[in-house]
Amino acid sequence: MAARRVRVLVDMDGVLADFEAGLLQGFRRRFPEEPHVPLEQRRGFLACEQYRALRSDLRDKVASVYEAPGFFLGLEPIPGAVEALREMHAMHDTDVFICTSPLLKYDHCVVEKYRWVERHLGPQFVERIILTRDKTVVLGDLLIDDKDTIQGQEENPSWEHILFTCCHNQHLALPPTRRRLLSWSDNWREIIDSKRGARPNSG
Repeated sequence: MAARRVRVLVDMDGVLADFEAGLLQGFRRRFPEEPHVPLEQRRGFLACEQYRALRSDLRDKVASVYEAPGFFLGLEPIPGAVEALREMHAMHDTDVFICTSPLLKYDHCVVEKYRWVERHLGPQFVERIILTRDKTVVLGDLLIDDKDTIQGQEENPSWEHILFTCCHNQHLALPPTRRRLLSWSDNWREIIDSKRGARPNSG
């Protein structure tokens, strides 16, 4: 019997790169006189929608921060993310891919995501980037992602969605069937091993 290979898909923004902290810092620097949402008060995946609820014109101002050149490249890594991904990549019978969705206004974010990965994780991970607006069509065993609801063409994706805790989702109560990764200090290895099972050696 041999443990089967496990394919892990890891989201980028909010899981590897600290999108929320970078956005708040950039917004306050660019619009110091405008009201802002502290991280502990963030609710909902889309920050621009929460800002629009504060005042309608703030939505476009928030968007202008993350659509600006240099934003994605300048994001700090989530604590422990780089080390965890490198360890995961070195694990036996484990395939790791970075699965990330580009902005619709992709002018800067696509190339900056590639450069961010190369800078923080190295060229071997650049070859493991999957860019898609629909993650449900990507095959995998696990998807570690901070977005609480992921929808697309496939109603029943092949992967189990592990919710990575971020400021905007930490208040959500998950049903018993769903799992959450509190941080990269949490036991992500156990989650991967839970997918291994065993199968007969082919050949």
